[in-house]
Amino acid sequence: MTQAGEQGTLFVISAPSGAGKTSLVAEMLKQDARLGVSISHTTRPIREGEQDGVNYHFVSRDDFESMIARGDFLEHADVFGNYYGTSQIWVRETLSKGRDVILEIDWQGAEQVRRLIPECVSIFIVPPSAEILRERLTGRGTDAPEVVERRLAEASEECSHALEFDYLVVNDDFAVALADLLAIVRCHRLRMPVQQARHEGLLARLSGAL
Repeated sequence: MTQAGEQGTLFVISAPSGAGKTSLVAEMLKQDARLGVSISHTTRPIREGEQDGVNYHFVSRDDFESMIARGDFLEHADVFGNYYGTSQIWVRETLSKGRDVILEIDWQGAEQVRRLIPECVSIFIVPPSAEILRERLTGRGTDAPEVVERRLAEASEECSHALEFDYLVVNDDFAVALADLLAIVRCHRLRMPVQQARHEGLLARLSGAL
């Protein structure tokens, strides 16, 4: 339960493709009702099983570029020839209501967000090895072989930016990685500035009673 005037926290989660970020975030949302996720806009084609407005907001390249011109995005990037972007209005309005928000974005987007919202909490997820990353990318069967090779080549560059983030989670065992992510969220909510704002009345009553 959030209090009036309480500000939510923005959790920025990045990872190389195939590290398991999407599955981990989906499970985080199931286990923590106070978390919400920003649905990005993208120009990439919709994949089988995906739904517009659920997985992404799928838009044309022309529409996306018009949104860039209007300043609609908190961050945006061209990834493998497709645009991805985060709605600035939705994120700021949701945070102002005291709700925590997760952004699933690449390191470039995370860099943009940190400049605009420096109080955000950033997390980078990595696979346990390059070999396992290759197995995961080829095993999901959604990308052509040349796309897989391109993603593997990009993974090295992406992982070189891991030290720019606040936290690092290694997704070797899914359950352990999930527990680590939820622990980061819970730990941040228990920091003194957050608890002071949430329990100001209680602290005042206790101080006066002692």
